[in-house]
Amino acid sequence: MAPSTTTKTVEESPKEKLSGTNSTAVTNDTPDNTTTTTTAAAAAAAPASADTSKSSSSGASAAPATTTATSTAATNPPTTLAEMSETIDQNTFEQILEMDDEGDNDFSKGIVFGFFDQAENTFDKMEKHLADKDLAELSSLGHYLKGSSATLGLIKVKDACEKIQHYGAGKDETGTNDEPDQEVSLENIRKTLTQVKKDYKEVEDFLRRYYGESP
Repeated sequence: MAPSTTTKTVEESPKEKLSGTNSTAVTNDTPDNTTTTTTAAAAAAAPASADTSKSSSSGASAAPATTTATSTAATNPPTTLAEMSETIDQNTFEQILEMDDEGDNDFSKGIVFGFFDQAENTFDKMEKHLADKDLAELSSLGHYLKGSSATLGLIKVKDACEKIQHYGAGKDETGTNDEPDQEVSLENIRKTLTQVKKDYKEVEDFLRRYYGESP
């Protein structure tokens, strides 16, 4: 008679549980010959599963450590004139503040907010005359906004408007050398106008916060 075969389940090791593979032991019911075989696939798969688990765990713990300077800047915008020293000339702006009555900043606020309207209207006109390739008018608008931004001490806005004034007059950015190519002048104005709008937005947001308004 052929020996009967009994199948019994061997308790899984922790690694085998990770792999999800069952191990089966086969025993021949003969007195002198008992052999136990374990599925090779389980043993091979277990280490890989353990390594994967370690890798996932390591990645998860590393993620919260990532921070960005951008998020910090967004949550901590400048609140003092000293922090805006590259954008606003503090001495010039404080001369405007000295015109306010004690405990009342309505006078300086009116000047500043009036400039906001003036600047935005001027930028719109610049875009129109840029499309029309009207260099003379662009030069005039640059000169106009340069003066009012200088009155408030808005350094970057003033400098950019001065460049637009020179480009519109067929000069380089310093106003020293001639630029005979009209298309080069128009492209220079286009780039400068794009940048000055960003610089203006930065100072506008700050000054609105300074006067207790939402940007």
